[in-house]
Amino acid sequence: MASPATTVDAAGREVRVSNPDRVIFPATDRTPELTKLDIVEYYLAVEDGIMRALRERPTTLERWPKGVHPGMEISTRMERGGDAFYQKRIPRGAPDYVETARIAFPSGRHADEVCPTEPAVVAWCAQMGTITFHPWPVRRADVDHPDELRIDLDPQPGTDFADAVRVAGTARELLADLGYVGFPKTSGGRGIHIYVRIEPKWTFTDVRHAAIAFGRELERRLPGEVTTKWWKEERGERIFVDYNQNARDRTIASPYSIRPKPGAPVSAPLHWDELLAIKPEDFTVATMPARFAQVGDLHAAIDDVAHSLAPLLELYERDEQGDMPYPPDYPKMPGEPKRVQPSRDRDRKQP
Repeated sequence: MASPATTVDAAGREVRVSNPDRVIFPATDRTPELTKLDIVEYYLAVEDGIMRALRERPTTLERWPKGVHPGMEISTRMERGGDAFYQKRIPRGAPDYVETARIAFPSGRHADEVCPTEPAVVAWCAQMGTITFHPWPVRRADVDHPDELRIDLDPQPGTDFADAVRVAGTARELLADLGYVGFPKTSGGRGIHIYVRIEPKWTFTDVRHAAIAFGRELERRLPGEVTTKWWKEERGERIFVDYNQNARDRTIASPYSIRPKPGAPVSAPLHWDELLAIKPEDFTVATMPARFAQVGDLHAAIDDVAHSLAPLLELYERDEQGDMPYPPDYPKMPGEPKRVQPSRDRDRKQP
């Protein structure tokens, strides 16, 4: 039987939570069982941080209405009775305080996505089974010009978080050389994300090119440790700089977002100097509220300065390697090379 509904206060607005005792994360040997109400209360405990990450941004919702259990898989289609799905349009029956932003997909189609403007929206999304928030790198006032460059350091098989930390150290030096201030966080898994606030005057294509240039410079500084190769068969045991996370309609789990993995890990903002001392699994729904109460939002200064992309775009233009492949679901993009896995490319010259 479903447990009786309850309500929570979200910055002065009452939000109803149905079936609050529904188990969303089973207990592990390190973490307690977590219910739907626990998830809602977690997001309210990190209210300032999650709102800084989501406010006025069109946001895709990763919903797990039946909870996160071993063996479950994300479905990219919203299917009746599915275990999990990505919600790219505002759910039916949303309260009138849940606002939207209209975005365009690479296909040219449009959607009205949830656009959080107050904590009650986050609480309501959590009560609807949202585990992870995936905000676009744009604000509602201008959805075609990102204000955030996102550097995704993704460990490949044979590498781990320690390798990502080592690359992040060099990334920090590169950011300083560029005159940028970067804000690191754990991915909630083995990776590291670095955010840089930028002036909203460049296109998604420009920002993607800037990420490619950043990754290529890391390759030069750390030969054999970093790769920008899109095809997995070419990456080897290196840290992949996933430049396509800056393409239109590609998003990264927000700071403070919960990840659908055992123990309910969260994507945790960090001090640069913490990277060598922490483990990603240290940050969970159970531990983050106390940390947040103690240190606050470590990304609080991210809006203080918006940087120019010009230095990275100059690097991109000076590089003779050209553009890189887009994700497979994209239409063919201008300047893109052949989108064929190298081992299957019959026209590729053999070494």
